[in-house]
Amino acid sequence: MSKAKRLLDILLFVSAKKKFTAQEVADEFNISIRTVHRYILDLSDMGLPIYAEQGRNGGYTVLTSRLLPPILFTEDEVVSIFFAFQSLHYYRDLPFNTEIKSASHKLYSSLEEEAKRKVDKLQSYIAFWNPKRAIETPLLKAVLEAAIENKNLHIQYESKSGTTTKYIHPIGVYAHDGLWYMPAFDFTKQKVLLFRVDRIFSILEREENKEEFLNLEEWFGNPYEIKQPIRLHVLLSIEGVRQCKSEPNLEDLVIIKEDGTGFIDSIIDKGELNFISSLFYRLGVHAQIVEPKELINILRQQAKDILSMYQEND
Repeated sequence: MSKAKRLLDILLFVSAKKKFTAQEVADEFNISIRTVHRYILDLSDMGLPIYAEQGRNGGYTVLTSRLLPPILFTEDEVVSIFFAFQSLHYYRDLPFNTEIKSASHKLYSSLEEEAKRKVDKLQSYIAFWNPKRAIETPLLKAVLEAAIENKNLHIQYESKSGTTTKYIHPIGVYAHDGLWYMPAFDFTKQKVLLFRVDRIFSILEREENKEEFLNLEEWFGNPYEIKQPIRLHVLLSIEGVRQCKSEPNLEDLVIIKEDGTGFIDSIIDKGELNFISSLFYRLGVHAQIVEPKELINILRQQAKDILSMYQEND
């Protein structure tokens, strides 16, 4: 067995045990105590933090380290990692952007030339496309860390009414359409609201949290709570069906008829009317609202506002 292979095996062995004696290593690998000591010195020179304990019951301790022991990957496993990296390519900001670039560089540098060509070709033929936004999200990592560490935050946030101070508990972050979003419990409004992370100007204060909140995975899995139920009834043309099936908020509500047209007949929360009105306004004649009357009035007002803007002065 080559020295490099033996050294790697010993590294994995002692990293798993954390505390060990030279005799244990000698017995495990059928080598002499003197050889074990030489290997321990080699590992120490490589940067593994090993502390020698003197005395009758002494031995070695691997100190807590953020360095992982070497991991062996097959060529296909490495290519699959670059496949995953490719899904992040179109995001301007990532929580661990520097670390991702560093890991990618280390992996790529270790590849044989044939594997490098395979990775290069993969990057030329597949993409997880998102709009490439120019908007910066400098507080993305800080917000994510606050969610993981169960912290409450006082933030300055840009909303429609201007810059306001919010007292929140972030439950995670997620990416959609090239932007980062943060669901968070708003202590003032006593409910979970959705915030754009790029609109957070600053974090004014962090504080410990002693209450229990759901995390992002649980938030995604929870059924939507309808507090003000209202019927949504919409008739759709064939084109209306096609476009609604492309909208994440509407696709599950669409019922398709034999002729390709369809309809939506469901119960939604009244608080969502302003949001969905923009979706149906874009559909124009391909979506006819039957109910609720409130949504019809919103669309009428939007149409009047647009017409007034372009009305010719006689």
